[in-house]
Amino acid sequence: MTPTISVTGLERRYRGHQALTDVTFDIGTPCITGLLGRNGAGKSTLLRILAGQEFATAGRVRVFGAGPLENDAVLRRMILVREDQTYPDLRVRHAVRAASLLYPNWDAELAGMMLDAYELSPTRPIKKLSRGMRTALGVTIGLAARAELTLFDEPYAGLDSVARALFYDQLLADYTAHPRCIVLSTHLIDEAAELLDRVLVLDRGRLVLDAPADDLRGTATTVTGRAGNVDRLIAGRATLNRRSMGAQTTAVLVGRLDARDRELAHHLHLRLEQVTLQQLAAFAAEHHDGSDLLARTP
Repeated sequence: MTPTISVTGLERRYRGHQALTDVTFDIGTPCITGLLGRNGAGKSTLLRILAGQEFATAGRVRVFGAGPLENDAVLRRMILVREDQTYPDLRVRHAVRAASLLYPNWDAELAGMMLDAYELSPTRPIKKLSRGMRTALGVTIGLAARAELTLFDEPYAGLDSVARALFYDQLLADYTAHPRCIVLSTHLIDEAAELLDRVLVLDRGRLVLDAPADDLRGTATTVTGRAGNVDRLIAGRATLNRRSMGAQTTAVLVGRLDARDRELAHHLHLRLEQVTLQQLAAFAAEHHDGSDLLARTP
């Protein structure tokens, strides 16, 4: 089956800056993929190239089996909602109406429900909306379009935690009812972690981790306690880092713990904490080879 997105050896260079270097991955459907990384990692550049809004310097990009650049047959099947989304001098209802004409799977009921939930009046001029309200309009259009490929680039800038939770809940509910390919770029990784089927981590333009989210969950544990006891538990096993402060030592242990490991940790009075997806993404960026997280997992 042809993947929804296929990227091979992708590079993007600007004058004096390499934004993407040798990025290669495939994404199938249905899937919610998290595109993770720090600001400046190359996430927005990658999404713009996928959406046909920017040229690649080198490499091959295919969406629905074809190049997206200036390809109406591909572009009408996708939507990109950007953090810096701009609109003409329109009212909210005009932007929603225009979107309904562009996207064949448009769900007017969903759009109306989300506008109500975000308290967005259809008669409000978009130029008078706050940053958070413009963001709410963007995510409303992004979900209601129900495009086969939906790209969200840090879509909740300006939304408070309650509004973000509403977005996550609605995204998951609509995806469950209408499975499709969604790519969610975010630095708020742990907030979105439970949504994700797949994780891509970019760091300084390089893809440093590409794995199913379920394969990553539970693959690393933070162990804290007296140095000798920590050393006893981690002896002969892979660790990502270790630090000491006074009598306490903390180490990040790679690999899933079994019942005997937990029993020993309890006996040694060690505290165990599962490493979060956000922490794993940071480790992948630090070590520049996130595949090592999986390779060292028994």
